[in-house]
Amino acid sequence: MTIKVYLSGEIHTDWRQQIISGCSGLDIEFSSAATDHDASDAAGDLLGPEENNFWRDHKSAKVNAIRTQTMIEKCDIAIIRFGDKYKQWNAAFDAGYCAALGKPYITLHSEDIIHPLKEVDAAAYAWATTPEQVVGILRYVIDNQ
Repeated sequence: MTIKVYLSGEIHTDWRQQIISGCSGLDIEFSSAATDHDASDAAGDLLGPEENNFWRDHKSAKVNAIRTQTMIEKCDIAIIRFGDKYKQWNAAFDAGYCAALGKPYITLHSEDIIHPLKEVDAAAYAWATTPEQVVGILRYVIDNQ
């Protein structure tokens, strides 16, 4: 049985590749949020130009939501990464969407942001601090079916 894993959150490090590489040989199908920041910001431009940044962002958020919501709804497990450098409000939103759907998700972040993520972590099925821990959880899930 193939497990579908959705990778959400921080786009400035190689955590996604570490997890994908670590899960080599496992029956996992990975999908991901858009990781090209400029392309994500410009997704709404497909609907025509906007002079006001609010409306450009609004249209782009809606176009991106088509992808994000579809991927989350199709996944079996989501991995939600919060990085140290930027606030990933979109990742928090993805975690909330997973919680609302009853989708199991694992948060991945350092100890120094436990407090601001306490509600997000409270709904998570696990909290990991390294991609290797996530790989261990996924291996356990796959190997013990």
